[in-house]
Amino acid sequence: QVQLVESGGGLVQAGGSLRLSCEASERTRTSYAMGWFRQAPGKERDVVAAIAWNGLSEYADSVKGRFTIARNNAKNTVYLQMNSLEPEDTAVYYCAAAYGLGRPIKASEYAYWGQGTQVTVSS
Repeated sequence: QVQLVESGGGLVQAGGSLRLSCEASERTRTSYAMGWFRQAPGKERDVVAAIAWNGLSEYADSVKGRFTIARNNAKNTVYLQMNSLEPEDTAVYYCAAAYGLGRPIKASEYAYWGQGTQVTVSS
């Protein structure tokens, strides 16, 4: 059982930056893909970015060039650096872990989830 704890959310003005962190309770470095998802009120939970154990990553089109996912396997931690934030980025952001070698982008492929952290971008 992998437990995930997110941190780093908050309120920021449009154009600003935030960095989210997600710490896993056990070693995820060679066994798990990690992902960041977000869910706005009344909308589905969508992928933001995913990263394989070896660092290969995928991004949603809406965040390419603005967000960067990274992982520190020694610290069992994954990060999401968010720059040039827009009001449309407002959502609850979730960290997730999926056992395997790829970098899945579907929420249904992830077995473990954090509790979520609120990100609010004001205009």
